[in-house]
Amino acid sequence: EDGEITSEQRILASLDSVRYALENNAAVLIISHFGRPKAGEYEARYSLVQVREAIQNCLDRKVRLIPDWINGFEIKPGEIALGENVRFLEGEVTCDPQLSQKMARLCDVFVMDAFGAAHRAHASISGVVEFAPVACLGMQCQKELDSLNAALNQPAEPVVAIVGGAKVDGKLQALKRLSQLAQTLIVGGGIANTFLAAQGFNVGNSLYDPELVPAAQNILDAAEQNGCQIPLPIDVIVAPSLNDGRHSESKSVADVSNEDMILDIGSQTREVYHQKIAQSETIIWNGPVGAFEFPPFDAGTRAVASSVVGSRAFSVAGGGDTLAALERFGGIDQISYVSTGGGAFLEYVQGHSLPGFAALQHHAERAFMHGAKAV
Repeated sequence: EDGEITSEQRILASLDSVRYALENNAAVLIISHFGRPKAGEYEARYSLVQVREAIQNCLDRKVRLIPDWINGFEIKPGEIALGENVRFLEGEVTCDPQLSQKMARLCDVFVMDAFGAAHRAHASISGVVEFAPVACLGMQCQKELDSLNAALNQPAEPVVAIVGGAKVDGKLQALKRLSQLAQTLIVGGGIANTFLAAQGFNVGNSLYDPELVPAAQNILDAAEQNGCQIPLPIDVIVAPSLNDGRHSESKSVADVSNEDMILDIGSQTREVYHQKIAQSETIIWNGPVGAFEFPPFDAGTRAVASSVVGSRAFSVAGGGDTLAALERFGGIDQISYVSTGGGAFLEYVQGHSLPGFAALQHHAERAFMHGAKAV
């Protein structure tokens, strides 16, 4: 944000594979993306120069930033370089085969260690895998998959899933699946407001998805049939606007007026959620339960974070806002596994095939059929 790295979590998570390669005297080229620059054009604000500095600091060794890496460059065994933003390249987002082949020709082994981008069918994610001599999962991705599978496939019960955020739309399928998996599904933010509206409560000027109120009611009905509880907020923190915290107050959900904006959960709701989380054996968390970036509307997410961190349960937390909340409130190192994915995390929870991993599977099958080396 504004040219500064707000979280180094993804960088730190990927360094085990990098260290392993360097310790084995490999020449290492890291490629990554940032932002949505116009394809084929360099924009300084989307450069990875800050990322290079962060990697240098973490590894305590020199890292070169290579602007035109796609056309080849000199690198010696034991050295490390960072290729400039892959999204500067024409054909990256469209997964152009020619660009994918150019990437593949630069390596002996392609390591897919970007779980957070695995849901994108881009040249540097899935395209390059089709042409690389050898392709494999990185250590971070393997840990990510192992942890998510532990939480999603025959998890220890009771399971508590926490899904927050602004809109139901992007998380609808995840909500449906988690209502089948979990014994308790806690919803927060604009998602909770949509569920409250489905139950006939006035949400005033709050952020919610009016067109998805019927879908929210369907989830509530299906959850009840599946034996999953969805404890909606019983009290909330309201204010005239997001920037008017001085006039915030706690109200029962039954007392929300047309002028109110729901921006956080109240103390009674925090206690209910704490009890549910404390009794759990598995926790899956994606998204805040309030506008935690704007005090005093951070108390709810702070309380949920504290409950998750203090729980004895196996916990998986994912999504950019979730990680930002954990870094702000502390205890991120006490989460059993912190997922680096946001969209990829949700796609995997929904049971979708992710292009980055599907390409690796296809690569391995093809290598086996042709008797080639596979990792």
